[in-house]
Amino acid sequence: MSSISNKPSAGKKHYPEEIKVAARSLYLRKFTIPEISSELSVPLRTLYYWQEAGDWVAFLRHESVEEAIQRRITLLAEKDDKTEKHLNEMDRLIKQLNALGRYRQAEISNTKLRAESSDSEMMQDVRKKLVDAPAVVRSKNRKSKIKNDLSFLTEKDFQQKWFKRWYKGQRDLYDNQHHRNRFCLKSRQIGFTWYFSQEALIRAVLKGEDQIFLSATRRQAEVFRKYIRKLVAEDFDIELSGNPILLNTANGKCGLHFLSNNSMSAQSESGHVYIDEAFWIRGFDELYNVATAMATHKHLTRTIFSTPSVVNHEAYPLWTGEVYNKRFKRKRVEFPGFKELQSGVLCPDNFWRKIITLDDAVEGGFDRIDKQQLQQEYSPERFKQLFMCEFVDDTLGVFKLAILQAAGVDEENWKDYDPKARRPLGNLPVWGGYDPSRHRDDATFVIVAPPLVPGGTFRILAKYHWKDKNFTWQADQIKQLTERYNFQHIGVDTTGPGLGVFDIIKGFFPRAEAIHYSPATKTHLVQKAKSVFEAERVEYPQEWVDFAHAFLTIRETSTPGGSMTYSASRTQSTGHADVAWATMHALIHEPLDTSRQSNSRVAFG
Repeated sequence: MSSISNKPSAGKKHYPEEIKVAARSLYLRKFTIPEISSELSVPLRTLYYWQEAGDWVAFLRHESVEEAIQRRITLLAEKDDKTEKHLNEMDRLIKQLNALGRYRQAEISNTKLRAESSDSEMMQDVRKKLVDAPAVVRSKNRKSKIKNDLSFLTEKDFQQKWFKRWYKGQRDLYDNQHHRNRFCLKSRQIGFTWYFSQEALIRAVLKGEDQIFLSATRRQAEVFRKYIRKLVAEDFDIELSGNPILLNTANGKCGLHFLSNNSMSAQSESGHVYIDEAFWIRGFDELYNVATAMATHKHLTRTIFSTPSVVNHEAYPLWTGEVYNKRFKRKRVEFPGFKELQSGVLCPDNFWRKIITLDDAVEGGFDRIDKQQLQQEYSPERFKQLFMCEFVDDTLGVFKLAILQAAGVDEENWKDYDPKARRPLGNLPVWGGYDPSRHRDDATFVIVAPPLVPGGTFRILAKYHWKDKNFTWQADQIKQLTERYNFQHIGVDTTGPGLGVFDIIKGFFPRAEAIHYSPATKTHLVQKAKSVFEAERVEYPQEWVDFAHAFLTIRETSTPGGSMTYSASRTQSTGHADVAWATMHALIHEPLDTSRQSNSRVAFG
């Protein structure tokens, strides 16, 4: 009887090498062959042939049983569309992992008993010497060995270390922490996350109450954790560990919980709630309902703070009081205006609201910002939003915030991408986009991973902002990036100062493409970007607030001759939507008509 081969028949579809690489990568992450087939639309027979020919199993031979089980559990846990079959498999694997753990622990205990038995005579001699030795006086200042023990801290300790560092706006926040609801509109980069990390820890230590931090992404929520660990280590010489961080305080045990915008993972907690960058959170209404439930008990508080985004955001009616007026009152109640809110006001809906602009922070003692420098670096419109607490009317823009937010993802889901690695994306292809400044020596460079199949998803992997650097230095930075990534395209705006960078890039990357701006070119760029965003074919790290804002500033306008074009507001001394245009310089490598798109290329060497 002749054997049956898994080798695909002649004449069947030929798959590019990057599909094979992607299939092997999924296999190593414990996807089954049927799951890989569903994910990549490759026949089972072809996948089994690749598995056998490439000896994929060899890559897993050095992996322990526990590691293999843990990999599979992690994969199943990350699935958004879990079936009953997936849940049953997870249950079985967890039971196996626990059983293996008990077996390993028994092995360790038996080994330890054998060692203790063989060394019994030596231990007797040691004990005798210890009994005969003089007593050791234990220092009163010796630190406790209890994990995360902050029970020795008092309000006086925090006053000496932290209170004196706060500027007036932060002290106002502390004095008003007793309000059940607080909603703060703030300038960018004036120390709110840093301050609230301290406020929450002080309350946890002095009252023994849980604190919950909610952000758009887990990485953003981890900023709170990073601040808290750093502050406690530097000021009190205590290394906090764990996630959540479980504290031992004079008033009992409590926890610091750091959660992302995921109601399923958040709704089981209870404590004081902090919501960071609320105006940039997608699905805010759902998250807010969960957050308020976590602080149901009357002694618990909810604190919301954010830089402004657009008037169509779900959080905007809550900020303006419109939610209260629609829900509870037949006769409209007027809420305090901008000027009043700068002083901090308890409003009719029981929310204490406060606005802190850049000017307010500087006037209150915040000395880490140079306003004049920022005004040179940002367009007037963008400066007002980022630093003066003004909302953008996104009904006038080409790109809508809801569509841009839908593209924001947690980049930890990109398992094939490690920005710290020597080759962050291995040998998979990437495209680059460079946008120079018109009147300053700064620029933006973006790296995009194109789809491996026509109609697939673009991933915006990295962005670089270079300020006060000449074009030779900038070109050298791009050259270094080409040594780490497998670039297939780099689009460069050569309308003005970008021409000098382009000439140097061509020397080490001949495939660089010059993009000369004209009304037609801008229309082409914007239409392409708009089409891929609206088709949900773009992903970018959700914590990139400035990425979405850059696209929001792009408007449809007209030339002096009456032709339609697109632009972002700017003056001769300010920049424009740098990161948006740089991204478009990369995306434009795919034709508007994707049916003409050729497969992405990948080189091995």
